This record gives sequence, C-alpha cells and structure tokens, in this order.
Amino acid sequence: MAYASTVSELTFNAFVVSLATTAAVHFGDVVDPSTGQPSKVNLEAAGNAIEMLVLLEEKTRGNLTEPESAFLQQVLYELRVRFTDAKKHNDQALGASTDAVESERR
Repeated sequence: MAYASTVSELTFNAFVVSLATTAAVHFGDVVDPSTGQPSKVNLEAAGNAIEMLVLLEEKTRGNLTEPESAFLQQVLYELRVRFTDAKKHNDQALGASTDAVESERR
C-alpha cells in the first residue's frame, strides 16, 4: 500500500525535476555523497538528460496544464543555457590545454 500512496503523490513537475536533477549530476553540480566531491562532468550524459525532457515535451504537447507546460519550458530553457555555458567552458579548457601542449613542443 505504501507504494500506491507514494505514486499517487507524484506530480508532473516532480518528474521533470527528477530528470533535471539527472542533468545537474552530469554537469557536476551535485556532490557525490560517498566522496564529498562534485560529480565528474559528463556533457554527453547531461545532453541526454535534456533530450529526455525534450522528448517528454514533444509527447505531452497539448496534454499539460498551462502551469505544467510553463514549468517544463522554464526547466528546458535553464538546462539549455547551462549546457551551452558548460560546453563553452569545456571547449575553452580544451583549447588552453592544447595551446600548452603546443607551447611545450616549441
């Protein structure tokens, strides 16, 4: 019975937050409880989590309440901005390390 009562309390927004949290883990925004350190950045996995939300958006289009739709849109916007920023940072870091390697070769 506990499972049934827990499931009935699950909301669409809670489900969206769950998927968004998965992306946050892969952005390195969540501390690993076993080490106390931020989780390792995995932009591919973060992108996959965002794509799951995009799929959810596509499959539920026209079936959400206005607040649910607005919430999903806001979460997607924030995750896309976060992904773009993380990708730029990652690309700059790769560029800097490539420059350092090339300088050492000279």
